[in-house]
This record gives sequence, C-alpha cells and structure tokens, in this order.
Amino acid sequence: MSSFVGTLKVEAKGDREIVMTREFNAGKDLVFDCFTKPELIKRWLYGPDGWSLDICTVDLKVGGKYRYVWKYLKDGSTMGAGGTYKEISGPDKLVQTEAFDEAWYPGEALLTTTFVETSGKTFITINVLYETKEGRDTVIKSPMEGGASQSYNRLETLLNTLAKTAEGK
Repeated sequence: MSSFVGTLKVEAKGDREIVMTREFNAGKDLVFDCFTKPELIKRWLYGPDGWSLDICTVDLKVGGKYRYVWKYLKDGSTMGAGGTYKEISGPDKLVQTEAFDEAWYPGEALLTTTFVETSGKTFITINVLYETKEGRDTVIKSPMEGGASQSYNRLETLLNTLAKTAEGK
C-alpha cells in the first residue's frame, strides 16, 4: 500500500509499520518547534475539519509526557491521546509513544520523526510502529490519512505565516 493525499505520502511497510513523508518549505528548527511547542501544535494538529485541539500539554524531555484532547465541534465529543518522549535530538529526531484513551487500534505505537533540511526545505519522515499487524491494518483502513493530510496542510500554512513574521514582511 502506498498513496498520496496532497503532498503527504503514506506507505505500509513490513507487517507493523506505516511511514508518512512530507516536505515543508521551512527550516527544520521551525518545523521541529511546530511539533514540540503546544502554542504552535494547537494551531495545526487538529485533524479533519470540524475538530479542535482543546488540550495540548508537552513536557519535552526524555521520559516527559505529552497529552492531546481533540473535540468534535458538532457534538462536543472528545478523543484523547498521549505518550512518553523516548528520544529528543532536536531539531533532527523525535521518538515518542502514542496511545489513545479509547483505543481504536490495539496497543501502543512508537513514532519516530526525523527532520532533514536541504536548501531551506525540511523533509519529515514519520515511522509509526504498531505492536501488532492488526493495529497497523486497523489504522490503514481508517480515515487517518485524510485527517493527517489536512493537519499537515495547516502546518504548511502556519510555517509560511511564521516565516513571513520572522522576516518582518
């Protein structure tokens, strides 16, 4: 399985892994900040249209926790997730666990995100390793890809806005 939604590429790899890749028109320091600073995360990581990211806490240290709670604006229902940071090599690499409050896939996932900058553009690769093939396959069959694509499109817009602000435009 391999597909593109916008400029996001999503591939199944092996039995338990999904790999997502995307390039952003910004330096890796700024992209890394957008993945690790709550005030920036809340501006782009709210999934499909109609959702908001109401709670976003980050304790960015090895062993530190993060927590996100999204709210569906139409009916007020919520979805929470969080995990623990396992490795922080900012702005090059971030490794963290992920588990949802109401597990829609079995077990926990391990996310390894790498940030590679070339000529002012940053290429990110997110390897998501699930505990089981069943977990990975459940996610592949879900609408995750569309929600992730919308979030990354918002991140691109945010990065453009932040870059213009930094340049004093």
